[in-house]
Amino acid sequence: MPESVPAAECAVKPTHIGGQALLEGIMMRGKYNWAVAVREPSGAIYTEEHDLHSARERHKWLNWPVIRGMWAFYETMVLAVKAFGISAEHSGESEEEQLTSKEIGITMIIGVALAVGLFIVLPAVVTNLLVGSSVDRPFIWNIVDGVLRLVAFFAYIWAVSRVKEIHRVFAYHGAEHKTIHAYERGLPLETDTIQRYQTLHVRCGTSFLLMVMVVAILVFSLVPGKAILAGWGVDSRVPVLLFNIATRILLLPLIAGLAYEITVKWAGTRPDNPLVKVLLWPGMQMQRITTAEPDDSMVEIAVAAMSLVVAREEAESVRSCQAPEGILADA
Repeated sequence: MPESVPAAECAVKPTHIGGQALLEGIMMRGKYNWAVAVREPSGAIYTEEHDLHSARERHKWLNWPVIRGMWAFYETMVLAVKAFGISAEHSGESEEEQLTSKEIGITMIIGVALAVGLFIVLPAVVTNLLVGSSVDRPFIWNIVDGVLRLVAFFAYIWAVSRVKEIHRVFAYHGAEHKTIHAYERGLPLETDTIQRYQTLHVRCGTSFLLMVMVVAILVFSLVPGKAILAGWGVDSRVPVLLFNIATRILLLPLIAGLAYEITVKWAGTRPDNPLVKVLLWPGMQMQRITTAEPDDSMVEIAVAAMSLVVAREEAESVRSCQAPEGILADA
């Protein structure tokens, strides 16, 4: 837990700035730009920033509830691939260790395929073996499937946390959270100050993913699969299983949108609400696995990325307050 700080410094002003841990680096994203900072083998810090052009600025319907979460999920995945590519390029000891764009793309495709297999296909297959067809016992089938999905998620997170390289990524994850904590409290982005805070944060992607798992159980339980399959005249075991797998893949964007509304738009702006604390408690505990205490050099990386985003935010704020040429500011 963080050391005690003056009450005035403890006032939290939630920010829209978020981040992502990378290979020996961190990506921070604001409203106008996103920035990456990576520790190179030489010890130097490489930074890179890009403007953020969201389609949500051009299409108002992308800002509608739930839809905005679906689009944010898509944009986050795209940025994650780009940021991962930058970190992979600059964190390797040699050119042989650095991944090419093609290799990064293949890695991401394999990762998505493994995620679908582990968190959607496998739980559905095992549920079919344990419960039987979802047509006969739809409610029980969806509950068991959801529980197995949660178990698979917990097992996966625990397993990857044992890998040394992943543990370092989790430490960078902790540095990202600590830095955001300090920024939300209006404190200087200095290592000693940042290190006083905890590695857990209410807006963490881990909490979001866990909320996706929970929301999925509710949504899939409401899908009238039995009626749909009966209307199609389908009742054999394999086609029913394929139907359940397909609906889980197709409804994933909707589920992500609903989870976004809960964890980001509602809970993220009410961190001290008692109900929020209860609802997000499991995800916060999960972060004890997906984050680790960073060393000062990792915090330095987080500050390097955050500083680029904060500087852009401040510049845009000043620009928006300036009156057009020839017009008095108080007119």
